[in-house]
Amino acid sequence: MTGWDISPFEQDGLRVAPLRPPVLPEPARHGEDPSDCGSCRARDEGIWRNDRWRLTRIQGVGVPLVLMLHPRDHYDMADLPDDLAAELGVLSTHIVRHVQALPHISRAHVYRIGDGGAHLHIWFFARPEGQAQLYGSWLPVWDDLLPEYPADVADADAALVADGLAASAGGATTHA
Repeated sequence: MTGWDISPFEQDGLRVAPLRPPVLPEPARHGEDPSDCGSCRARDEGIWRNDRWRLTRIQGVGVPLVLMLHPRDHYDMADLPDDLAAELGVLSTHIVRHVQALPHISRAHVYRIGDGGAHLHIWFFARPEGQAQLYGSWLPVWDDLLPEYPADVADADAALVADGLAASAGGATTHA
């Protein structure tokens, strides 16, 4: 992958780390116990929410905007009830539309990883217009390598997305 023109690394500058032996049983993820889940404690925080979902903006990132969608109650992807799963699809589509409507954004990348936290969270990364080197699967790596994006611009963009989501999918904005 370092040979791809979108790689943030020079091809000759990396070595592959040796694969460590498996660790079984696997260590618990953050928030396996809902009583100790940070996302559950923050269920009323974010820039937008409805009765079942909330949207947050991640601070201190390198790309223009990183948002995260969480169910307000404690679910992971595998135990998400069908009605919430259907809402997840609709809300994700609406969020992508609103992120991509920002004048300086070309794409919204959507990620679900799930190894770090037991409470479902879906990531939305905004790829800036014209930055072809940030295409594809390297975008989260670039995000960690780039200098911090101006917070005032990201706050304004996040507010536009939250307002758009409230208009298109209901719920209410909670940003200042």
